[in-house]
Amino acid sequence: MESSEEEDDLDYPINDGITPQSKIDSIYQSNTEKGIRKLCCELLVLKDAVENLRGNMRTKYLAFLRISDEVVEMEHELIELQKHISAQGILVQDLMSGVCRELEEWNKANGDIHEAQQDPQIGELQDPFPNNIVDAKTIFLEKIDVLLAEHKVEEAIEALDAEERNSPDLKSSGDTSPTEASSYRSAFLKRKAMLEDQLVEITEQPLVGTLELKKALSGLIKLGKGPLAHQLLLKSYGSRLQKSIEAFLPACSSCPKTYSATLSKLVFSLISLTTKESGSIFGDDPAYTNRIVQWAEWEIESFVRLVKENAPPSESISALRAASICIQASLSHCSLLESQGLKLSKLLMVLLRPYIEEVLELNFRRARRVILDLDAIDESFPLSPCFASPLSAFATSSDTMLIDSGIRFMYNVNEIVEQLTPLTILHFGGSILTRISQLFAKYVGVLIKALPGPSEDDNLTELKEDIPFRAETDAQQLALLGIAFTVAELLPMAIWRTQNECKEPGSGPTENIVHTASAMESKEWRRHIQHSLDELRDHFCRQYVLNFIYSREGKTQLNAQIYLNGKGDDLSWDSGPLPSLPFQMLFVKLQQLATVAGDVLLGKEKIQKILLARLTETVVIWLSDEQEFWGVFEDESAPLRPIGLRQLILDMHFTVEIARFAGYSSRHVHQIAAAIIARAIRTFSARGIDPQSALPEDEWFVETAKGAIHKLMSDASDTDDEHIIDEHLIDEHMIMHDEMASDSDDSPSSLSSVESSESFASANMGDLESPTDLTDPEN
Repeated sequence: MESSEEEDDLDYPINDGITPQSKIDSIYQSNTEKGIRKLCCELLVLKDAVENLRGNMRTKYLAFLRISDEVVEMEHELIELQKHISAQGILVQDLMSGVCRELEEWNKANGDIHEAQQDPQIGELQDPFPNNIVDAKTIFLEKIDVLLAEHKVEEAIEALDAEERNSPDLKSSGDTSPTEASSYRSAFLKRKAMLEDQLVEITEQPLVGTLELKKALSGLIKLGKGPLAHQLLLKSYGSRLQKSIEAFLPACSSCPKTYSATLSKLVFSLISLTTKESGSIFGDDPAYTNRIVQWAEWEIESFVRLVKENAPPSESISALRAASICIQASLSHCSLLESQGLKLSKLLMVLLRPYIEEVLELNFRRARRVILDLDAIDESFPLSPCFASPLSAFATSSDTMLIDSGIRFMYNVNEIVEQLTPLTILHFGGSILTRISQLFAKYVGVLIKALPGPSEDDNLTELKEDIPFRAETDAQQLALLGIAFTVAELLPMAIWRTQNECKEPGSGPTENIVHTASAMESKEWRRHIQHSLDELRDHFCRQYVLNFIYSREGKTQLNAQIYLNGKGDDLSWDSGPLPSLPFQMLFVKLQQLATVAGDVLLGKEKIQKILLARLTETVVIWLSDEQEFWGVFEDESAPLRPIGLRQLILDMHFTVEIARFAGYSSRHVHQIAAAIIARAIRTFSARGIDPQSALPEDEWFVETAKGAIHKLMSDASDTDDEHIIDEHLIDEHMIMHDEMASDSDDSPSSLSSVESSESFASANMGDLESPTDLTDPEN
């Protein structure tokens, strides 16, 4: 321990060239603190300088603004001073001219004093204008110059008007010297023209006020410049309108649907204001009224041109809404202008009608493309539940694409109708109904292509390749027909409901397209809708009946051979008096179709009955018109027997009883069946068969037909429908089952050209006014 302490106390030699670290730290630490303190002081000084500079800048800036305001005021004072100096200069110049003129006259008067003293009478004749009169005229002209220089137009007008009434020189009386009168009149007219120019300049100022304008125009009228004043009135208000329109046009793109209403308000409100101002200033002078009408017509032409130039694309829904609003707003303004004597509605409609028709046509073309483009099913079409629900009811028995097509049709029609305003409907209701019926016809054409079966149109096969869906089964075909009739049922309701929803509070009774159109147009529209439905029905019935009558191999299942000798696979004579197997098969098929229709067309019993009645009717129509069938009986080599005639008559009675049993008895079926029986009797009689001895009483046929129906029904209650008749009938039925169901017709027209007195929509059930009654017997 002692040794270590001794070592600590030892003094080591220190080299003078080496500075200890502690000394270095103390030196540099003190220098750093001094530098920081110095820097802080400098920053504080700089901060004070900046604050002083900012205060000086603010003070100088305020002073600069004050000086600028003073400079502006000084400029105004200089301008006023220049005007005052100019006015004083004019006064000095006029004074000098007056003094010179007076000196000349004074010198002339002094030179003639001697002559005047010699002959006072002659002097009086040579000096008809006393000096006081000349002085008065000069003073008056000088006064007018002062008023003109000071722009005191009202005082100048009053002075000129008073002078013109009182001065004999300005009235061209014969008491004055022609030279002096002409000189004074020229000076007077010159100042009057200067005043007129000042008034015109006032009216042409861009920011002239209404009161100043009226005063200027009234001054022109007092100066006898009425036509010029009226022209300036129209020019001034036309300029105001142009500026208002130019200020609004850049905003048209931001409000594409309502811009036309704003333009209409600008134009027609200014026309109304101009008419009122013209009446208050110029009165009811016909000349001025005609000019107002001409000017208003020109402004309306410009307005229609602006509407077209700034409209959205014509095929867009915005363009249709803008056009409808334009019609509504413009015609409303025109009706208000009629109280002011301006009838501009006809001109407006003449100018707007081509454009409105173009917009309607392009919008319906767009709708047609959307409806017929069945592949584009991804797009959403939000439709009101009152329209979508009836169509969605077919979802369980139909392809979703078929339902989408109906929803798409209703959505597009509803979208177009929603854009229409009451006055648009009033003037274009008939045209809109026509386009809706044409659109429905195109839609029905697509549905027809979706039905299976051969067609008489060779081109239809190629067209069907583009159809993305097919209605193959009975349920799908019935759903297709149900959708078509549901759309036809919803159309009038959609039009009426849309117009009620678009009605604004306090706008009065709502216009309805169907009811606004003339009775003839409404009837024609319903007829076109019905015609399109009839085309769909005819196509379905034609294919259904042909598939029933002909097999897939093209052989006829219903032919005359089964009535020749009673032998063959199609007729079983040993089973008792029953209808032929084809007619038994017809009964089975109609029963099956009625069962499917009860599920698919639920709640549409009327269509179900009418459909079955129409199909039954179509079978007997074909049998009545088929010449090949009757040619067999007329052939001399064909062996005819009384039993064949009896069987044919029994089949006809059986067909009539089928309709009566199912509750869709048709008078037309009775008529055609009776005609077939009469023709058969004539044909067999011509071949030597006595119908009186060969045929039983009519009651026998009726009872036998009813008994056959009851027998078939009782067999059906014990077994399945597929086992009602023998295996041959089952096989034939199974072959064709997938091709034979889908209809909902209403007019008993023939398969080809046979006409009927009843329509499909009202077969044996009374006439219906519109397609809305086609599906619901309660309506």
